[in-house]
Amino acid sequence: MPVFAVSIHLPAFFTEEFLAIIPSHRAFINNLLSEHIIEAYAISADRSRGWVVINGDSATAVRAIIEQFPLYPYFQSVEIDELLIFDSASLRFPHISLN
Repeated sequence: MPVFAVSIHLPAFFTEEFLAIIPSHRAFINNLLSEHIIEAYAISADRSRGWVVINGDSATAVRAIIEQFPLYPYFQSVEIDELLIFDSASLRFPHISLN
């Protein structure tokens, strides 16, 4: 299945409504992580951008997932790029200890 990197630009200021949605947004993200639909999720330290690595059949399918995010109405922009390679230490076999 293809893998896509999604870049999200967040609003400059977070309203009370935005902050109130964060718990449901995190629950939604955690569910997609547990289902291995999302492989990685990150927010910049200054809270201006986010990145999501998503498994999907197409960019259209990935956009449909992003549009379900509870915080989606607040996103300033969303960019979706199909990846040729996505490698991660977390995707590798765990280190074996003989102890």
